Amino acid sequence: MSFFERLKTEASVEWRAYTEHPFTNGLADGSLPEAAFRHYLVQDYLFLIEFARAYALAVYKSPRLADMREAAAGLSAILDVEMNLHVKLCADWGLSPTDLEQAPPAAEMLAYTRYVLDAGVRGDLLALKVALAPCVIGYAEIAMRLASRPDADAAANAYRVWIAEYAGVPYQEVAAKARAHMEHLADLYATPAREAELIAIFKEATRLEADFWDADSDDLARVYRFDLAQDSEMISPTIPI
Repeated sequence: MSFFERLKTEASVEWRAYTEHPFTNGLADGSLPEAAFRHYLVQDYLFLIEFARAYALAVYKSPRLADMREAAAGLSAILDVEMNLHVKLCADWGLSPTDLEQAPPAAEMLAYTRYVLDAGVRGDLLALKVALAPCVIGYAEIAMRLASRPDADAAANAYRVWIAEYAGVPYQEVAAKARAHMEHLADLYATPAREAELIAIFKEATRLEADFWDADSDDLARVYRFDLAQDSEMISPTIPI
């Protein structure tokens, strides 16, 4: 069994809660309310900024020149490619660069990104890669699962572009490369005595990723409750509701 498969096996509860979260199922069948997706897009943009910092840290933590080049390529891909694509996707949803840059970060986004950076600062490159794995590798797995659903590519599904982006060959190759690099690092540095520590990092990072989905769902619920309250105030008290 590969190192990554061992991580998933040990964190099976957390991994399933993350990769099969109701938010992702709403993407697959198009039932996710648009307000929740817009909130996610904004927070994911802010997440990418912090994600870039993690890759910059990976350059510093790299023990070999090859590792430095791999981390530098990842950093460039985030800053020069992925963020531009994200801005374009957000524009399709009526979100301007100003909307993205001026948005306040959600506590859940900060919790996950701070945890990743802290894991990297305290540990080595492998610990940092393990903390990043739920996002980098997890998104590829989630997208492939969603793409197999019958409504994922339907013209009426507003989220088909997002699914296609992460299920497409370019991103799947990025995830496969990240997994292969983590496996290589594990072969070098994941001693039996260390594996429990790395599993704990993976579990917590996966849990925090699921909280990221929860934050979008909770934000939607708050908006929905507010709208209901506003509607109730507009109804005459003499009319039963």
